[in-house]
Amino acid sequence: MPQTRPDTRIAPTPPATPTRTWLVVLAACAGQFLVVLDVSVVNVALPSMRTDLGLSATGLQWVVNAYAIAFAGFMLLGGRAGDLFGRKRMFLVGLGLFTLASLAGGFAQEGWQLLAARAVQGLGAAVLAPSTLTILTSAVPEGAARARAIATWTAVGAGGGAAGGLVGGALTDSLSWRWVLLINVPVGALVIAGAARWITESRAVARRRLDLPGAVLVTAGAATLAYGIVQTEAEGWTAAATLVPLIAGLALIALFLLVEARTKTPLMPLKLFKVRSVAAANAAMFVCGAGSFGMWFFMTLYAQNVLGYSPLGAGLALIPSSLSVVAGSKFAPRIMPVIGSRNVAVIGVLITAVGFGWQSTMTAHGGYVTSIMLPGMVMMAGAGLAMTPLASLATSGADPGDAGLVSGLVNTSRTLGGALGLSVLSTVAASRTHASTTPEALTAGYALAFRWGGIILLAGVLVLMLWMPRGDTDRRTPVNSLDRAAGRR
Repeated sequence: MPQTRPDTRIAPTPPATPTRTWLVVLAACAGQFLVVLDVSVVNVALPSMRTDLGLSATGLQWVVNAYAIAFAGFMLLGGRAGDLFGRKRMFLVGLGLFTLASLAGGFAQEGWQLLAARAVQGLGAAVLAPSTLTILTSAVPEGAARARAIATWTAVGAGGGAAGGLVGGALTDSLSWRWVLLINVPVGALVIAGAARWITESRAVARRRLDLPGAVLVTAGAATLAYGIVQTEAEGWTAAATLVPLIAGLALIALFLLVEARTKTPLMPLKLFKVRSVAAANAAMFVCGAGSFGMWFFMTLYAQNVLGYSPLGAGLALIPSSLSVVAGSKFAPRIMPVIGSRNVAVIGVLITAVGFGWQSTMTAHGGYVTSIMLPGMVMMAGAGLAMTPLASLATSGADPGDAGLVSGLVNTSRTLGGALGLSVLSTVAASRTHASTTPEALTAGYALAFRWGGIILLAGVLVLMLWMPRGDTDRRTPVNSLDRAAGRR
């Protein structure tokens, strides 16, 4: 959530009763839940979407990536918009856009309509998400109450990701895949009504302009680059259909960096990357996101397309993995003060890579325990263990006034890395299957994707070991870091 020192003050808000305060917390957490849920809820519905709308294998990964790229690309802009125009206003605008896009996606009759709706959903989420934590910390006084509120917000976010498979599977099985999106409409409408009534407006006192060109360039660059990567499987690396989007994507990203270096109010101040821990943590988060983001995508396809699970069955099968990522993220703060955040992050990524290697041994006739449950738990426990220290390391070397901005950069790096990584791994899987849909061919493709995901994660370990400064640079708990990052707004 993009903040710099001049923007950390907020306009004063009137005192609220305890009941009203926790209603504000409820509304903010509900918004965060919807945003996180929609990253993963579509995964178990992908085979049904493909059958109904005639989507290709490439189209399936864009159902996930259209949301992820728009979300990551506009997230920092969304945080800045909240500062300038009011957190309540941007919360309502973002949630309204998200809800309308969910309605459009639920009634999509063509694949392109679904992909467009998912991209608009991501834009709405990018406007909504940065305001949720700021609204919460503005409503709750510093101290134990705020710590409890932030812990609730964190748990709701983790719960949204964990519940995605189960909610998506239940809706797809009992109704149809369309309700994976349509369920957001009544829930979104209720949250909008509650937020309009309970939330008090707040904004940064200092006025600064929006860096809209930066947000458009980084989003367009990432999307074009992802498209070029996908084209390599069908056209090859030397075809114009591949080279043009690859070069255009890199050019757009280079232009984004040039704009950020020259503008007076950059979306992503490049000076932050002069701090070694910030640069290394963001690089590691980008690489690790690239390796691990596709786990849910390939696991749900394997469960349904190869092992014959129903959407609900696939969602239930992944519950242990979902619980493992929560457990890993809760365990990390206990050992960070003992062995250091850098070491915890390295151990977490290594464990994730081991899980990916295990998952790559899957077979077309694998059993649930050894082909889904156990490797999934190892992968996600490691991911949960790594995320908390990486986020903490990213803020440990930055100026306290930049903590909110750095937190937003970490989320952006992870999501953009994940979107590009999914494009790469989907292309790797397709290169092995050669358009065959037999269980054996699909399994070989998914296994190769997991193998390469593990290799990418090992590259993330090298980034941490060679670039991240040694020493215990942060003894803070994640709650304290979030409290400081958001409470100063």
